[in-house]
Amino acid sequence: MSYDKVRTSQTIIGTKQAVKAMRAGSVKELLVALDADNWVTYLAISFAREIGIPVILVESKKELGKACGIHVGAAVVAITGE
Repeated sequence: MSYDKVRTSQTIIGTKQAVKAMRAGSVKELLVALDADNWVTYLAISFAREIGIPVILVESKKELGKACGIHVGAAVVAITGE
């Protein structure tokens, strides 16, 4: 279900860009791949929880990247709009 939401929404890919968008107040949800390294995802997850943005865990960074239309894995994806 989460992968479908990524395919149909505006997204920001990557930890640094997702945190930047959260600081700007434009993120509705944060998707994080369970198979991503913790040091990559920790900052985004903790900041999202701090400011009350829902964090959704998905199984695979490869599938998350595929849902975003890129050919590499994505550890963190921010949903910004419908």
